Amino acid sequence: MRRKVYEQLLKWKEEQHGESAVLINGVRRVGKSYIVKEFAQKEYKSYILLDFNKVSSNIKALFEDYLDDLDTFFMYLSSYTNTPLYPRESVIIFDEVQLFPRARTAIKYLVEDGRYDYIETGSLVSIKKNVENIMIPSEEEEILMYPMDFEEFLWALGNETLMPLICMNFEKKHEMGQMMHRKAMNYFRQYLIVGGMPQAVAKFVETRDFNKVDHVKRQILTLYRNDIQKYASTHVSKVTKIFDTIPSQLQKHEKKFMLKALTEGARMRDYETAFFWLSDAMIVNMAYNTTEPNIGLGMNTDDTTLKCYMSDTGLLISHAFNEKAIVSESLYNKLLTDKLEFNSGMVIENIVAQMLRSAGHNLFFFSKYSKEAEDRMEIDFLIAKDTITTKHNISPIEVKSTNRYTLTSLKKCIAKYGNYLSTPYVIHTADLKIEDGITYLPLYMTDRKSVV
Repeated sequence: MRRKVYEQLLKWKEEQHGESAVLINGVRRVGKSYIVKEFAQKEYKSYILLDFNKVSSNIKALFEDYLDDLDTFFMYLSSYTNTPLYPRESVIIFDEVQLFPRARTAIKYLVEDGRYDYIETGSLVSIKKNVENIMIPSEEEEILMYPMDFEEFLWALGNETLMPLICMNFEKKHEMGQMMHRKAMNYFRQYLIVGGMPQAVAKFVETRDFNKVDHVKRQILTLYRNDIQKYASTHVSKVTKIFDTIPSQLQKHEKKFMLKALTEGARMRDYETAFFWLSDAMIVNMAYNTTEPNIGLGMNTDDTTLKCYMSDTGLLISHAFNEKAIVSESLYNKLLTDKLEFNSGMVIENIVAQMLRSAGHNLFFFSKYSKEAEDRMEIDFLIAKDTITTKHNISPIEVKSTNRYTLTSLKKCIAKYGNYLSTPYVIHTADLKIEDGITYLPLYMTDRKSVV
């Protein structure tokens, strides 16, 4: 399947000319190995893929014995894999490199040698357990790989024309029109349910069967649970508690994570490592409360108040409806037509968080309590412009899952901070409109080519 990270890899190859390696970091089953192998096949004369889940002890020994003699290292590596290597025309892939940290350390010497290109893939790579006693190479660039975004989902379904139209109308601030809006929302609801994990998308493309897609997603969730048990070390219990309660936490009106749901009297300092673990594994997307909606959102965060979203909304739906008895085609059809009797704000806010994160935005929200009614407000997201200016850097975003809503907090925010806010957005299920200085966007316009 076509992925945007391919273009990022191509840019790295063309610009770096072997002067750095690249590390593709992403949650398990996000498609790292697939896209890297495809890139190697298309862009190089030959490639060697070392999968450290199953690589032989002979190959591992090369990293211990011959890094000071790279001529011998490459001759043995070429012979063991029966693959010829061509200077500046071959790439060596370290797949799941976190399983063999010695190979990651070797990147420094291999890049300095300059004969070949190097691509690493990893999950959980920055967890302390996986990088103990090794030197992280400065010759390494990182590309974060997220679940498939809406445009990639459309590509998988064979639709190459809808997103260019969406982007054009966003740029022109023009409505889609009734027919195209309905069509775009139908595709988007499919994306909402299926999610962006490549295996789930592939199963949907193949079968159009939501039950079979759900089975794939549950296998991935089981894999994540197993990873928690295997890698979370002394934090297994706390990480598991957080993971298990994500749907119920997001079901709340304000979506803020309430620690008392985990343990009575729990404090953030007791759980911050567990949250970090899930975030660093890219299983979740964290959003932090900022105390002021202005320049330097990250410098004004209240780390004790946060939201915890699933990195993939399709997985969230399978995670939330975890009683297999109720998972049926009927349930998914109700989700597709927005007729399921539950708080749809949970999945809608999660998908917006997912799309903003994949677009490169760090996630912040604004929650302010005050005795004065005019000062109390809850803003779902704040995003910053790429280029910082003296003012008008921050856009407040409100997410609405129904057609009936008020904008009390957003209007308070504009009234109080409007002098230095950028465009205020409402992300909703209706078509685009601009009214009273607020831009109302349909959900599908939150894609990376749109909101900036």
